[in-house]
Amino acid sequence: MMSIRVPAWSWIAPLAGCLALAGAGFGGAFLVVLALALSACVLAAVHHAEVIAHKVGEPFGTLVLALAVTVIEVALIVSLMITGGEATEALARDTIFAAIMIILNGIVGICMLVGGVRHHEQVFGTRGVSSTLAVLAALSVLTLILPNYTTSVAGPSYSPAQLMAVAIVSLVLYATFVLVQTVSHRDYFLPKGALARDEHSHAPQPTAWTTAASAALLLVALVAVVLLAKAIAPALEAAVAAAGAPKAVVGVVIAALVLMPEGLAAVRAARANRLQTSMNLALGSALASIALTIPAVAAVTLLSGWNLVLGLDAKSTVLLGLSLLVATISLSTGRTTVLQGAVHLVIFAVYLVTTVIP
Repeated sequence: MMSIRVPAWSWIAPLAGCLALAGAGFGGAFLVVLALALSACVLAAVHHAEVIAHKVGEPFGTLVLALAVTVIEVALIVSLMITGGEATEALARDTIFAAIMIILNGIVGICMLVGGVRHHEQVFGTRGVSSTLAVLAALSVLTLILPNYTTSVAGPSYSPAQLMAVAIVSLVLYATFVLVQTVSHRDYFLPKGALARDEHSHAPQPTAWTTAASAALLLVALVAVVLLAKAIAPALEAAVAAAGAPKAVVGVVIAALVLMPEGLAAVRAARANRLQTSMNLALGSALASIALTIPAVAAVTLLSGWNLVLGLDAKSTVLLGLSLLVATISLSTGRTTVLQGAVHLVIFAVYLVTTVIP
């Protein structure tokens, strides 16, 4: 078995990112250093995730990155909620919704566009994608839309009992999805035929030592990404407030920063004509973002006695419904071109415009 060396830059970048955190309090021009460190850590995370994915195969490889990023994203949201107190009652909603829109329209749209331009038409298995979309649609409605129509408490929130029930449902659905993806129907999420052979024919198999090193460095890189994003967040909040933009913009930027490793990995896979991997990673990340965040923030709010705002306003509800409908239609045939990518990106652009100018 051939070995793959760990490139020097891929372990220097995460360590440099952790060192840069020591100067996070300086502010001013040092924010540029933090931004550069963040970009380097994202690239390192993508590299190590791809090494692990190549070793363990699909769909386990994409699941590793999706779960790792989402768990640390949850930690970031919870830490910001604990620090900000009741003023952050809508932070989880804004971040979850931003993550769904970024993934479902931004990342998926770019993957389709890049893959369509380079390969004209790309194919993937519809059974895995449709299964993921079904769970994603159910969780999106239960967590972001239904709270607007319950009557136990006033406002777009669940009562404590309702919130606990939705948290349990989220975990049950996600656990069932992971079981289907990795055990009972793993073939639904695998590339087919020639695409599957091409995916593994151009790179040597990494050794166990290389995989273990990449796993450790992936964790370091992801922790650095989230902590750097958290360090940049105060300056971001100040800039948003100074510009008079809505607070939801902060959630959009934080979600974009945290999702950069997954987004870049998905786009690179689409460019290499591995759209199945792109869809597994993108849609799986959106699913994990809801299913793991809701139980975590529910636990924090129930223990602290705070109110958790989950329901979206009418504008956001329309955009979420449109995104789920278009994704269901455009991904129903198992074939994509630049047209589907353009449609998703247009919806994403409208989402960004209406977030900044509601």
